[in-house]
Amino acid sequence: MGKASFVVRRTLQLVVTLWAVGTVLFGLFRLMPGDPTSYVVSSQMTQEARRQIIASYGLNEPLHIQYIKFLENLVVLNFGQSFHSNQPVTEVIATYLPNTLVLMLTAFVAAYAIGITLGVLSGWYRGSRFERSTVITALTARSVPTFYVGLIVLWIFGAELGVIPMSGMTSLGTQNAGFWAMVFSVDFLHHLLAPALVLGFYFMGYPLLIMRSSMLEVLSEDFIDVCRAKGLTERTIMFKHAARNAMLPVVTAAAIALGYAVGGSVLIETVFAWPGIGREMVRAVLRRDFPVAQGTFIVLAATIIILNFVADLAYGYLDPRVTYD
Repeated sequence: MGKASFVVRRTLQLVVTLWAVGTVLFGLFRLMPGDPTSYVVSSQMTQEARRQIIASYGLNEPLHIQYIKFLENLVVLNFGQSFHSNQPVTEVIATYLPNTLVLMLTAFVAAYAIGITLGVLSGWYRGSRFERSTVITALTARSVPTFYVGLIVLWIFGAELGVIPMSGMTSLGTQNAGFWAMVFSVDFLHHLLAPALVLGFYFMGYPLLIMRSSMLEVLSEDFIDVCRAKGLTERTIMFKHAARNAMLPVVTAAAIALGYAVGGSVLIETVFAWPGIGREMVRAVLRRDFPVAQGTFIVLAATIIILNFVADLAYGYLDPRVTYD
């Protein structure tokens, strides 16, 4: 199978997967217990007023008609209107998604920079106390629930020591000229520090373990002995030759990890009251605002699926040894 056939096949799988995710979400939110219209209509309204409101959201139509319209709207990224604010769901997502991306990308970049460096050193100093401590740290970071670490950080550094804000993205009453002015303000960075570190601690274990494992494989290759025979310094061999060749699995895995990182920020946003798309999704589910919950779920799922697709394609281009059979 050639590259073109592989791309076509993976593209078709991508479309089918997105359709399946959308269908499951459509059914899931309509199977939830209770009346989904209870948030938009009141028992004190007249029957005519209730019928008009329900009809305006298309909830009076048969389920199969709602499903067909749902798929048609999904193609043009129309997720409907919020029951809570009556805003288009795309506007709600556009409001909260940048906040999630800033938090997630900060944590992700820090985690990969530290994780890769520790992975290189851990693989290089195999069998040492340093290797054992970094592996234990990585396994701990991947094992302990992020919300638990977040609550401990809030309790110690927020409630007890008072050195970090307890919630939010900015202090109450803060006015900023725009989104980027806010992002580069000291107040925002102060609020960003704790959730980004907690999230980064969780992400760090993944690149660290992959890089260490890849380094161990590369260090057993013959060209490392050739480098030593040439009289290159250990530092040059470690960073310029061994680490460079060991980077490929980390780079390709990063695309997949990036997708999961967007969805994985839900708990941290909830714990630190960070106004991101994950926290908004949880709030939408709790208040039965299923157009928003459905739209945010689809955006997060689509992000993971598309980045997996990109990783599959990137792997073939970055590593000539990969075949498409």
